Amino acid sequence: MNSTIDTILAHRSIRQFTNQPIDAEALDFILRSGLAASSSSLLQVVSVVRVTEQDKRDELAKMAGNQAHVSNAAEFLVFCIDYQRHKTINPKVQSDFAELALIGAIDAGIMAQNCFLAAESLGLGGVYIGGLRNNAKQVDELLGLPAHCAVLFGLCLGHPDQNPEVKPRLPIDVVVHQNQYQPLDLDKIAQYDQVMQEYYASRSSNQKQSAWSTEVTTKLAGESRPHILGYLHDKGLLKR
Repeated sequence: MNSTIDTILAHRSIRQFTNQPIDAEALDFILRSGLAASSSSLLQVVSVVRVTEQDKRDELAKMAGNQAHVSNAAEFLVFCIDYQRHKTINPKVQSDFAELALIGAIDAGIMAQNCFLAAESLGLGGVYIGGLRNNAKQVDELLGLPAHCAVLFGLCLGHPDQNPEVKPRLPIDVVVHQNQYQPLDLDKIAQYDQVMQEYYASRSSNQKQSAWSTEVTTKLAGESRPHILGYLHDKGLLKR
């Protein structure tokens, strides 16, 4: 392996941070790493809002489900799908196709992960905040997002003040299919459930007794932010 792969495989979500700020040069490297990410057809349809005002941070923490690390992290970045600048350049731009919404979400994820990996390579840590979509319209208004620009997720970054264990992932042969899609081997899921139960029981914090398959299928059996489609429609996105 090399240092890049070591960094990737050592990924953990960090939710407790020291008071130490991220210096300007490091933040510049992180953001430049994001800008260097792949972009479909070089459309570059992502904008990032760096939130530095504490009152806004506190409001965003509440909107995201009372996640204190949104307030406390050294940096908080909000990633947005953004066709507003393209509409400004040429009003004939049609941003409401479903394909363009997919491109925006995909590019934002790629860009954010570049930022995250750059931060981790510098000894920093962080966690994604999808909870912003709990109150997408209110977050949108707080950040002053224009039409054709919509909030997707946030990213906390800072100096770690905890050292959580690496969370086990599904086996490669469950996720990676060769040449065609393969039927799910439920025995392998049962084995992974056992691995996760042992992980949850032995980790240093937030111990619990739970099977991965039960948790995720229960979550997916209920509503998942049903207001999001209307929000995106109001922003001029994902209409057709």
